[in-house]
Amino acid sequence: MAVTSEATTLWFGDLIHGSGTTSLDSSDAAEFPVTWAARSEGELGRTNPEELLGAAHSACYSMAFAFALAGAGYAPESLQVTAAVTFQPGEGITGSHLLVSAKVPGISEADFERIATDAKENCAVSRALTGIPITLEASLA
Repeated sequence: MAVTSEATTLWFGDLIHGSGTTSLDSSDAAEFPVTWAARSEGELGRTNPEELLGAAHSACYSMAFAFALAGAGYAPESLQVTAAVTFQPGEGITGSHLLVSAKVPGISEADFERIATDAKENCAVSRALTGIPITLEASLA
């Protein structure tokens, strides 16, 4: 069964001085304030599309990695995944860097690296982001 998720942004004003809110409609889990300053310079208390994309990428990768580890016979105790998505004004989104720290009993370094890389290449969000470089830095805790 396919699931369609929705989010809505309501924007007021021009790009530079305007602001808006992005709502997670499907889950009704949150509403976030957004501004151009938050996107182009970073602004505490306001988010931007890249931070939201990072949230999607880190969550998707975590699920794909946990699934792949289980499929290879490993039971991860924990996975901590950060996705750092870079935005360059005038250029756009220039990359996503996945930083992973994992506790996986009994796994060899070689298997860990192989499975971590496979999850990076095959998670649904990574596949959607094929137009940008995606890098991975994974370590066993």
